[in-house]
Amino acid sequence: MDMKKRITLELRNRSPAEIVELVLDNSRSADGEVEGLTDEFTELEFLSMVNVGLSSLTKLPPLPKLRKLELSDNNLSGSLETLAEKCPNLTYLNLSGNKIKELSTLEALQNLKSLQSLDLFNCEITSLEDYRESVFELLPQVTYLDGFDQEDNEAPDSEADDEEDEGEEGAGPTGEYDDEEDEEDDEDGSEGGEVGLSFQVNQGNQEEYNEEDDDAEEEDDQAGAPGQKRKREVEDEGEEDDDDEED
Repeated sequence: MDMKKRITLELRNRSPAEIVELVLDNSRSADGEVEGLTDEFTELEFLSMVNVGLSSLTKLPPLPKLRKLELSDNNLSGSLETLAEKCPNLTYLNLSGNKIKELSTLEALQNLKSLQSLDLFNCEITSLEDYRESVFELLPQVTYLDGFDQEDNEAPDSEADDEEDEGEEGAGPTGEYDDEEDEEDDEDGSEGGEVGLSFQVNQGNQEEYNEEDDDAEEEDDQAGAPGQKRKREVEDEGEEDDDDEED
């Protein structure tokens, strides 16, 4: 697929001004030039044109917000001065797998004042003696060359950092939730304690009432016993009287 058709496909009925990232990898450029890309892509921050057959950047449109540019596996051997003119805010540039042979070719990147990371893997220039030292000296604004700084410290993975930040933002304030749950448990516990105490008091009162009822019944029984005894005595006297009369 040629580059123009690929750009149309990637737009997906959006206007160029809405595009922030554009990937055109493995499409075909006509005559080794950039085509189909216009200055209407005013918001473009990331552009990838890997293995598209580029041999020149002279038709690259102005992209003032572009920060990351992937140009690996093309046929570029020069015309890098276009980058400083059209993409002045670049921070990352990948030229791996191109035909860059001389250190002087990179002099055009000195005007990219924001450039922090530069990749030149599989370019002939990497076989030069003191290659790394020479590039760092030529481009003092560059922090990472081929993924490492001057002390051989590896460049941070920006994608991993982004994911970590999202994970931290997405994580809820678990500590606060735990505290709220603990407070709810404490409230439930205190309510339960109050209910239990009330139950014990009511149970104690009920036992006292039962004991009083038992005492009253015993008193009634005791009070009723003499009356029954007196009744039996009267009956016995009446029988004795009857016997005397018969005699």
